[in-house]
Amino acid sequence: MKQILQSARSGELELAEVPAPAAGRGQVLVQNHFSVVSPGTEKIAMEFARKSLLGKARSRPDLVNQVLRKVRQEGPLPTYRTVVNRLDSPQPLGYSSAGVVVSVGEGVSEFVPGDRVACAGAGYANHAEWVAVPENLVARVPEGLELDRAAFATLGAIALQGIRVAAPGLGEIAVVIGLGLIGQLAVQLLVANGCRVLGIDIDERRIKQALEQGAEWGCRPDALPPGWKDSVTGGYGADFALITASSENASPIQLSADLCRPKGRVVVVGALPLELDRRTFYEKELELRLSMSYGPGRYDRQYEELGLDYPLPYVRWTENRNLQAVLALAQREAIHLEQIDAERVDFAEAETAYAQLARGERRSLAVVFRYAASPSPSRTLDLAARPARAAKNDVGVGFLGAGNYAKAVLLPNLSGNSKLRKASLVTATGPSAQRTAERFGFQRCSTDPDDVINADDIDLVFVATRHDLHARWAAEALRAGKAVWLEKPMGLTPDQVDDVAAAARESGNLLAVGYNRRFSAHAAAFRNAFQNRSAPLNIQYAVAAGATPRGTWITDPVEGGGRILGEVCHFVDLCGYIIGKLPVEVFAQSISRDLELDDSMTALIRYADGSVANIQYLAQASGDLPKERFEASANGITAICENFKQTRILGSSNAGGVKNVNQDKGQSAAIRTVLDAIRSGGPSPFTLAELVATSRTTFAMLESIRAGTTVSIENS
Repeated sequence: MKQILQSARSGELELAEVPAPAAGRGQVLVQNHFSVVSPGTEKIAMEFARKSLLGKARSRPDLVNQVLRKVRQEGPLPTYRTVVNRLDSPQPLGYSSAGVVVSVGEGVSEFVPGDRVACAGAGYANHAEWVAVPENLVARVPEGLELDRAAFATLGAIALQGIRVAAPGLGEIAVVIGLGLIGQLAVQLLVANGCRVLGIDIDERRIKQALEQGAEWGCRPDALPPGWKDSVTGGYGADFALITASSENASPIQLSADLCRPKGRVVVVGALPLELDRRTFYEKELELRLSMSYGPGRYDRQYEELGLDYPLPYVRWTENRNLQAVLALAQREAIHLEQIDAERVDFAEAETAYAQLARGERRSLAVVFRYAASPSPSRTLDLAARPARAAKNDVGVGFLGAGNYAKAVLLPNLSGNSKLRKASLVTATGPSAQRTAERFGFQRCSTDPDDVINADDIDLVFVATRHDLHARWAAEALRAGKAVWLEKPMGLTPDQVDDVAAAARESGNLLAVGYNRRFSAHAAAFRNAFQNRSAPLNIQYAVAAGATPRGTWITDPVEGGGRILGEVCHFVDLCGYIIGKLPVEVFAQSISRDLELDDSMTALIRYADGSVANIQYLAQASGDLPKERFEASANGITAICENFKQTRILGSSNAGGVKNVNQDKGQSAAIRTVLDAIRSGGPSPFTLAELVATSRTTFAMLESIRAGTTVSIENS
């Protein structure tokens, strides 16, 4: 299918051919008929992308600080790879569209194929022939309302939410500053609400259009009609001002403050710096209010992605109910979307339309892309001719999932190995699949996992999806005759882990889990230092993990499982590798009562030979600490590692240390070892007992935290 994509590095646009999406759980697959380009909003994104690296850095100093910290912690090479991955990720454009439902995913109850719908959401309601959109970002289009008008619903919801924040009363005087697309819609909605409106813009054409939308007055910022405040407001000023303009300075806020009456309201919808003249706001006791996009639910993953609605009696107007309200107003002709200055353009001409917008050659408020009818597109796209079967010791590789870690670590390290056939790369979204597969030299890309699991030309499947899909795809691939590299964790429940282990035993196929730290030179130095020990080993492992990510799938109990299952398993595996024995019991304590808010914890693990490992996982530690520091002691020898960049061995004349410029977490060696085992027909570098024990230990940690007791670990 065709989709408009933008390069985050250069800002260049491309009408690209990408694999079509499928309706995932809680999603609706829609064939777009129309989508709306909002020149103001999308121009901001385009201008940022077109800045030089220095320009991007100047506009986002917060990201620069993250990069500098990453350099200190991990070294220049991992940081470079991370930055390049972000810049090479294709950026989908568009967030307001309308079309017809083609299919629905598991759990969808409000829609059926054939429904006419309006869609919302950046990353979902894109400029593309087909889109997969979460149910809460889809609203049914009323009978009699044309889809080209319904495509404006998201833009209307943004304007409507700003008005809801302003809380207008019947007959109040409103000022709308910025008469672009959102501003014109706001004028119509305010008039429908019984307000009298003054529209302000620097463009005389926009002022004229606002008057046609129902505004009583219109002017430039420096040309308020003489006597307007006295004659219209009795000298007091407007009841509230709605700022729908975007600006590089705070002049619209000051203008709003000047025009408002004492105790008036200033509502910011557009993008501009929040710099206030305290004197004006103080003397008038003005309220400054900010509007959050389409309404309550925006930026809440539980609402937008997982479909958890807010109860109507407590949250009357969510973003979905705002969409419904705009569509209902348009259907009843309380607002007139056909009056909006919009130009219809065939989607095939999208690149030209964007270029003209960038050059200022299209002056319309909006561009509406019109999509031609097309048959269901393919979910798999060939990027290169498929060669005949190569030498038998060549390994055919397929990828399921290609997130940040896969692109920054797995795929670059995979590329450093010879005798590989990169056959297929599958991700949930077509643009990501197409760009990543092309960049790393895969023969085809897809959004269909079957193109990897059941493909004849694939020997090794990398499973690097979100955590809730790990066990399913790993077990299916093993039973389909494939070797599997499974990113951690092995599963989110004991049953899932047991199923993967059973699939490995039944099939006899190689299973490796992405516990890469045991393959690093630092782990080898530890293992060598204590290979002749006669006493139990004591390991202290401190992890300055950083604050729990907010609004991420990683901490979701169902999809990510939380960081104890998803990250602490790394440290459990490494401790077991250094000790060389399986764990037998664990006692864990949490510092917080809510692991989704603060997953700081400490765990004491005991091993079969009496060794112990104390893992401290800290979400609130200083960011200046090494992210990982561990030390082990036995028989008068102590080994200390900081951040996998330096290891020192104390008390032994025979064991040497390790020092690196970049972190060595063993990723490259781990991949190389697994590939060698597949080519030679040798065993996995992991035993099933080790893999299962690591997962069972993390499950036991959670159980110990809940119960407050030591939990035994059953090894099989």
